[in-house]
Amino acid sequence: MKTPRMTLVALVVCAALSACGGQGAGDGTPAPSPSGGSPVTDATSTGPTDPADPTSAVPPPQAPTKPPGQGPSLPPGPGAATLTGTVEAGVEPGCRLLDGHQLVGGPADVLTPGTKVTVTGQAQPDMMTTCQQGIPFVVESARRA
Repeated sequence: MKTPRMTLVALVVCAALSACGGQGAGDGTPAPSPSGGSPVTDATSTGPTDPADPTSAVPPPQAPTKPPGQGPSLPPGPGAATLTGTVEAGVEPGCRLLDGHQLVGGPADVLTPGTKVTVTGQAQPDMMTTCQQGIPFVVESARRA
């Protein structure tokens, strides 16, 4: 009785393996579709750009560079706020505070403890940080006041 069961199990395993094995050649080439057409792939074209299309070779616009410590060259985005005051050191190393806000990011050479600054950015009260003080404030720009 065990022999017919073992034979049946072996046949089912072989059928399953042969069905899985027919998925491709194992070398990364896709298997042909059941309808005989060519398979659909998600590869993108990496061919040369069209010289007749003026937008195909145009690099993305770059923001103008400005010396450190200079104010923003553009007005702040929606929801942005401006804070002015003296940067204080936080309890944890590397943490900087300004007017009850924890400064996240920004130029480190401008945002040193004891420096009077004006910063522009957005408060992110839901942001998790390692500093245990202040409301996180993501700095978009900073300058000495």
